[in-house]
Formats: sequence, structure tokens, C-alpha cells
Amino acid sequence: MNYQALYRVWRPQQFIDVVGQEHITKTLQNALLQQKTTHAYLFSGPRGTGKTSAAKILAKAVNCERAPISEPCNECAACKGITDGSIPDVIEIDAASNNGVEEIRDIRDKVKYAPSSVPYKVYIIDEVHMLSIGAFNALLKTLEEPPKHVIFILATTEPHKIPLTIISRCQRFDFRRITAQSIVKRMRLIIDESGISCDDKALQMIARAADGGMRDALSLLDQAISYSQDSVTVEDALTVTGAVSQGFLNELAKAIYEKDTVKGLQSLDELLFSGKDPSRFIEDFIFFYRDMLLYKTAPNLEESLERVMLDDEFRDLADLYGQEQIYELISLLNKTQQDMRWTNHPRIFLEVAIVKLCQMAVTSNEASAGAPSSSEIQGLISKINNLEEELARIRQSGVSSSPEEAAPQKKVRSNRKGFQAPTGKINEILKAATKQELQNIKSNWGNMLGQLVKNQMRSQAALLNEAEPVAASTDSIVIKFKYEIHCQMALDNVKFIETITSSLQQLLGRRYKLVGVPEEQWLKIREEFLNSSHHSGAGEEDGENQVEDPIVAEAKKLFGEELLEVKD
Repeated sequence: MNYQALYRVWRPQQFIDVVGQEHITKTLQNALLQQKTTHAYLFSGPRGTGKTSAAKILAKAVNCERAPISEPCNECAACKGITDGSIPDVIEIDAASNNGVEEIRDIRDKVKYAPSSVPYKVYIIDEVHMLSIGAFNALLKTLEEPPKHVIFILATTEPHKIPLTIISRCQRFDFRRITAQSIVKRMRLIIDESGISCDDKALQMIARAADGGMRDALSLLDQAISYSQDSVTVEDALTVTGAVSQGFLNELAKAIYEKDTVKGLQSLDELLFSGKDPSRFIEDFIFFYRDMLLYKTAPNLEESLERVMLDDEFRDLADLYGQEQIYELISLLNKTQQDMRWTNHPRIFLEVAIVKLCQMAVTSNEASAGAPSSSEIQGLISKINNLEEELARIRQSGVSSSPEEAAPQKKVRSNRKGFQAPTGKINEILKAATKQELQNIKSNWGNMLGQLVKNQMRSQAALLNEAEPVAASTDSIVIKFKYEIHCQMALDNVKFIETITSSLQQLLGRRYKLVGVPEEQWLKIREEFLNSSHHSGAGEEDGENQVEDPIVAEAKKLFGEELLEVKD
């Protein structure tokens, strides 16, 4: 194959090319100039941050014919030979596949021989944490006191797995994650040299998706170039990285601020329908609000932003939100992300979270509203005076307004929180319900859901994912919802009720009234109905004319004999 990946073609050949690790390259350059290089180094840090590249540059610098110098010349025979791997005195070992005692003993036996082509024999051991305990023990003494012509460079992404006896014998350098700004600058240099057209916003998106790794960034850029036609666009970067566009996040955040639950759910439905991963989306949304919080508290720290690019739309949106509100939003999204890791239905948790976010935004907006104007204050004072006069007239007329009498009213009001199913209506339906009607509804339920999806009514169908008919009469249906929030959303949506009613009418030729009930309330209502049927029929059981237990008869009528098992 003639083509090589970008991260291979543009692998750093000098310390100046190692991006984002100036604290390490400066130290190594000074040590080279002062001829104070040590016998063992440990390079640790995240993947793709330049550990192995820096090790190979160091090997070239100590063996360069122009040494002592701060950068290898890459022109002499030694530098060229180390670059193309033709000099046997610079040995790269992959500890992931050579982690046994025998391989390390082979190094220990050969280390005493002098180099054949260059002044120093350099061993670069990559992923050194993969060595076995026996291999570390075999390396220990050689690493502490190697011959003067030998240098060990150990590279690892997990330094905590390396024995402390090994770490203490090395000079340790910790490589950091590369900032998005540095990655963009390096990619811009590469595409300019390669003659490739690329949008700046696409580069920023790829840099943020790389999570601090230059190799990951160049691999994503390679994919985006292959995916694009003539120029790498933002859409190409979104497709390759799997990220959610900032425009969509702005739109959803605006819907949450405006308390528009329907718009928020519709936007989420469109996103998931396009194939985006729910777990990736909620992570992007958390970082979106995190960046918004950082922008509000420290507007000048643009480099600290992980996912957001500062445009006018984002700035205007950030001005609307309060800090306390953002704290609550991040907390709820974080809890939802944890719940999504342990479920087979992450979409449900995501939908519930969007609804809660909209409701939370209502509370926060009301709580964080600005101070009322003087005219509003005067209006409130006037209303208070009128109420006090009205209260005085009520007391004079002899009507008691003691706290003891007011308490039950307060209690009744508090009990009305949350959705309450219409028990009376459900009982009336249950009295007239039959097994035949219920089976008829259930047999056409799947066809009705299929019509909704076919007619691009996915949001209505989504509300029925965890719902089913549980009782039906000739003109009414009781639908049980697994979650109370879905039940309330369905019954408050006039368009939803009309759509379901029309679909059933087309399939069954009859128009039904819909009554919804959450699963927990349905169990209580059904039990109370069966018990009341049992008591009302008790007077008819009389001596020899005793009839079948009404509770059993009612249960058979509702659910069918084949689903019942009667026990004394």
C-alpha cells in the first residue's frame, strides 16, 4: 500500500514537533546540551500524546554525529538509520507481546555488548506496565546499574501498575493531554502542507472529540478527509466523530429554558431517529452546560471549554441562564447518565430527564426572577390591604377562620400533587367491560402503533411504548401506563388523544373514549373494584341458591377464565 495514515506520515522527528509537552522537551534539550542524560527514563501519560515519539527523538539526539545538540539533525547517517529502523543499536520492544521473563533475560544478557554503529545502545520498551512480576524482577538490577553505553526509555499509559522499585530507578516525565487549541494548530499545519481544504469549525470539533490525543485527532481527520468530497465540512466532522452539533444543543437548551416540553421531546426524537447514541448525547449535553457555567464565571478562559464554540447564539443563551439553574441541570443530567448505564432502555430515562429539565427550568426561572418594580410593589400592597379588609368583614359576619379549620384545606391541597387517575370513570368502565372487547382492542393495538410510525407520528408512538389496554367497554378504553409522567403527558396532549382515537376508529369502526391510569394506581383501583363487587353481591348468596363468588365472576369477565386460577 502506498498510502500511509496521517499520524504515521506526520510523526514528530524533532522535539519542536512534539505538541503540548514543552515542559518535557525543554528539560530533555537542556540535558542534551549539558551532557547530563541519565541511564533510565520513564515516560507516562495518556495515549497519543507523544511518549514513543519523544523516546525515539531522544535516541537520535544522543547518537547524532553533531552531538551535543538540542535537536537531532535528521541528516547524518545515525539519525537517518534510527528513523528508518536500520540501526540495530536502537531496539524498540512491545512489552504487551514480549512480557515474559525470557525476553527480559535476553536483554540482560545482550546489554553488556557495546553498540556497533552509534555511541549509545537505546532500549525503548513500550507499554512497560504489561511486563510480568518476574520480568520486572529480572530487569531490576540491570535498570539500576546498566553499562555506560546503554539508555533505557520506558513508556506506559498506566504508571500505577509499575512497581515502585522500577519507578525509583528512572527519571520520570508525565505527558499531559494536549489542549484542543494546540491540536487544531497542528492539524491546520498538516492540511495546509497537504493541500486539503477544511473548515476551521470542523477542525475544532475533531480536536475536542480527540480528548487530548494527537494520534486520535489525526486518525479522525484522516477519516473525515476520506468521507468528505472536496472539502471537510462541519457535517463531515459530526458524522465521523458521532458528536451532536452545537446548533442542536443550543436549540434544545432554548426549549428547556422556554419550558417547551413538546419541542424538547420532538428535538430529542429527531436526534435519536437519526442514529445518535443516547449515552454520547447526554455526555455532550453535560459538557455543554459545564462550558456554559465556565463561560459565565470566567469568560476569558476560552481554552477551558470542552465542547462549545463561542458563537453569538451560545452567548445569548448563556445570558438567559442563572448559575444556580445550571447547577441543578448538570446534577440531574449526571444522575440520569448514571441510571442509563444500568438499563436496557436508556431512551426512557433520557425522555424523562428532558421533561424534568423543562419543569425544573420553570421553578428556577420563577425563583431567579428579578426584583419587582415599584409599581408592582404598590399593586401588591393594595391587594394585601383589600384582602385584610375582606378578612375583617368575614370575621365580623361570624365565619370562623381559625387555623384548625384551615388545616384540612391545606392538607387536601397537598394531596393533589401529581397525577390522579379518574377512579369514578374507571369504575364505570369496569362495570361495563367485557373480555371480548378487550381482546378486540389488543388484537388491533399493534396495527395502530404501526400506523402511527408510518404516518411520521413517532412522538405519539413513543408515549405508548410502555402502555397497554387493560379494560374496555363498548365505548371506552382504560390504558395503563408504566410511568406516571408518560400518563400525564399523554392525557394533557389533545393531539395525542385525537390521533389515537382516530386510528382505533379506522381499525375497529367505532369511536372510543380514552382513560389513562399509571400502573401503580391501576393495581389499587382494580383491587378496590373487585372488593366492592364482592361486598355488593354478598346479600344474594343465600342457602341453597348460593351463586358464584361475584369477585371471581367479575375477574373472569375482565381477564378470561384461562388467565385465572381460583384458590380457597
